[in-house]
Amino acid sequence: MGYAYLFEGLKAHYRARGLSYRDVAKALKLSEATIKRIFSERDCTLARLEELCSVVQVDLAEIARGAPRTARLITQLTQEQEQELVDDLRLLIVAVCAMGNVPIDDIVCVYDISRAQCIGLLAKLDRIGFLDLQENNHYRLLVARTFQWIPDGPIMRWTKQQSADYFNYPFMQSGEMLRIVNVRVSAAARVALLARMEQLALEYAEQHNADAWLPLEQRESISLCLAVRPWEPAAFARLWRTPA
Repeated sequence: MGYAYLFEGLKAHYRARGLSYRDVAKALKLSEATIKRIFSERDCTLARLEELCSVVQVDLAEIARGAPRTARLITQLTQEQEQELVDDLRLLIVAVCAMGNVPIDDIVCVYDISRAQCIGLLAKLDRIGFLDLQENNHYRLLVARTFQWIPDGPIMRWTKQQSADYFNYPFMQSGEMLRIVNVRVSAAARVALLARMEQLALEYAEQHNADAWLPLEQRESISLCLAVRPWEPAAFARLWRTPA
């Protein structure tokens, strides 16, 4: 197929999402060289083109309409918008499901949310620019690759309130792990370690996108908790020697 403008439009969508050829290759389990060759020659099968579109949740019709509006991709909600999600548990559930690329049929099947309610909640998320509600109640997420909740904002405070439920668990099954490593390192080493943790979080996010095409029953909900802070248990702190 030789529709060069489609490849240029698709590249614009990748740029808007901050995706490189390497990211696309990883999502589709192809080599980076293969992706580069496709865009260099501007030619591939229709099936492959649809796979390339799926990485950014667009279809060929949308690609044909032109480049995306980069400004619409959000990296963070406002305090008020996060509070709106916290105040409405169903809205928060639908937002989290949308971030997980869960179709509306699966949302209403898994949660006590009617189809009409779900459509209304998706419409709310559409109004704040979190997603684009399309025909036949499909949606496309409009959050940037770098999206994150506000540090110590309403969502993170709500999440911390759930921490007892998260940690009151043995973490002994296959695919589970809980490790606490206490170290004393230099400031430079700490910065380097934090950068590696950021990369790990990014790899989880990229794998999430790579598996988005699988049916819901094959995509188990996984929560990754990464936390770093200067800390000692309170029992230790109580034994600190008072300076003379």
